[in-house]
Amino acid sequence: MMTMENETPTHAASLKDVQQRRPEVARQNAVAKDAFNPNHIEVKDYSFFYGPNQVLFDLNMAFPERHVTALIGPSGCGKSTLLRNINRMNDLIDGISHKGDVLIEGQSIYDPFLEVISLRKRIGMVFQKSNPFPKSIYENIVYSLRVAGRNRKSELDETVETSLKAAALWDEVKDRLQESAFSLSGGQMQRLCIARAIANRPEILLMDEPCSALDPIATGKIEDLIHDLKKDYTIIIVTHNMQQAARVSDKTAFLYMGQLIEYDDTEKIFMKPSEPQTEAYVSGRFG
Repeated sequence: MMTMENETPTHAASLKDVQQRRPEVARQNAVAKDAFNPNHIEVKDYSFFYGPNQVLFDLNMAFPERHVTALIGPSGCGKSTLLRNINRMNDLIDGISHKGDVLIEGQSIYDPFLEVISLRKRIGMVFQKSNPFPKSIYENIVYSLRVAGRNRKSELDETVETSLKAAALWDEVKDRLQESAFSLSGGQMQRLCIARAIANRPEILLMDEPCSALDPIATGKIEDLIHDLKKDYTIIIVTHNMQQAARVSDKTAFLYMGQLIEYDDTEKIFMKPSEPQTEAYVSGRFG
């Protein structure tokens, strides 16, 4: 098995410990929450390999804080691979390797002193197909808290209500919290997964085709929810739906065959793209 460059050592530390070793990063992270960071997530000269096969090529881009960025491009262009690398989900795959770096608030996600679990606590993930646990609605929300040993009922109750309200689901399920999560509709289950993802109060929310299995009404609710959530979260969404990307995102990145073709404000990407390939894709002439 090939290993990631800068593989995490056995005695890994929390993000706080890493920042204590690096005062300049700690100072950067001490900026007030209401101060906008245009480089919340930075991808620098980043390439990624599955064994000998290179799937991402020298990507350079920055994701602004509390904005929605859409990753678009045809199937197999590397959108989901990039998304999953931001919280190092691809670490679990044999034979992977990378070059370059990904930074969050100036801190490398591959820092040898950074514990991956600590990183993932900062990053919520919502997948293409809703994947609630075979538990009650209530237990789905509090799962991450219980794993961390936080079992105080008042905290759990508050987290359930706050998370479900943030996911625009509270009014629909507040009298059904002990029912199975599988009793919900498809759209409700996806919003439950969003509520579960934000229950641990991350700062980043990654969404991989979150509406692809939903009907137009449920899709509209998720899109409205994304608009509300960006007040508190930096959101990156992978979507094949050009209309959805135009509706929900502030910035859009067009990837093709693992390369970043164009990255700009969404309005410019869709109305006046700089690259002929981008224009051909967003206009439906290929892809």
